[in-house]
Amino acid sequence: MFIKVLLSLILLWDGYFFFNYLISLLKNYRIKEWTPFVSVLIPAYNEEKNVKKALLHALSQEYPSFEVILVDDGSEDGTFERASSIRDERLRIFRIEHGGKARALNFALSRARGDVIITTDADTQLEKDAVKELVKRLYGEEVLAAGGQVRVFNASFLTRAQDVEHLRIAMFRRAKEMEDLSVAPGPVSAFRREALERIGGFVESGVEDYATTKETKKFGKVVYAPRAKAFTEMPENLRILWEQRKRWFLGDLDYLGGGFLKECLFLLLGDFIALLDVLLPLLLILTQNWLLLGIFIVFEISTMLIPTLVEGGSLLNSLLFPVFLWFWAIFYLTLHLYGYFSHFVRKH
Repeated sequence: MFIKVLLSLILLWDGYFFFNYLISLLKNYRIKEWTPFVSVLIPAYNEEKNVKKALLHALSQEYPSFEVILVDDGSEDGTFERASSIRDERLRIFRIEHGGKARALNFALSRARGDVIITTDADTQLEKDAVKELVKRLYGEEVLAAGGQVRVFNASFLTRAQDVEHLRIAMFRRAKEMEDLSVAPGPVSAFRREALERIGGFVESGVEDYATTKETKKFGKVVYAPRAKAFTEMPENLRILWEQRKRWFLGDLDYLGGGFLKECLFLLLGDFIALLDVLLPLLLILTQNWLLLGIFIVFEISTMLIPTLVEGGSLLNSLLFPVFLWFWAIFYLTLHLYGYFSHFVRKH
């Protein structure tokens, strides 16, 4: 009976978001056909390997009027030289002393001419219609920013796991954040210039995209643009992944708001479900309850197949989703426990 209760809780939680995702696919989200002049900002630090591809994809946008501004944030490799090898009148390149991503973005903003500001990264490749799809989602004066869908180049287990994670995030955002996006991600987002100027530019923080989104939402809406996609590089070993996600989570904790029930309690509920995701398969195997284990596996795979077909993804990755789910549940439970303790120690 106890195991059935645990399974029911997981099915209800995941099923709720999956059902809302399916409903969202039947609705037309609001857009506006317009073509303001756009500035694409790209901060770069030691990205010699990736910067040229990032620039070529940014310059290949199917959009009529835009510029691309790359700011080399004091790189110690050949980033500046690689970027400078591209000749295009729409491209401007600057080099500044190393001061962090937000400072580089604000320098680029001070040089930008666009009414709409697009952000991306030097290890990211925008799909050819990403700018167009972001701009279309700024459908009214109350919409100050829009964030797109981040995907991950995947070749190893760890990068495949991260692409599945971002596909799951895309499913959640369609289901619950279409008109109220929690974070406009750095690799693919758009802001009205006047909104950034009103908040004093990009917030200088280790989680500048989340912090800037929070400040922007004080004055208007931030929405999701599911068709604006960008593929990015992500950590390929567990140690670097841990350091990245630790920085993100500790930074996010500093900006949690909107009331305890809206964000903090939701985070804790997610951790509780993650605990169930870890424990339930083990209990089902130990008790040799193969029927319930089969129901759990088939259900979780089913909730990934449709998003994979709609959003674009690997069928193999979706079939392996229960494995990735178990990995992420363990990873984030460990990370969050560490983060809660570290945050408490810092505050006291």
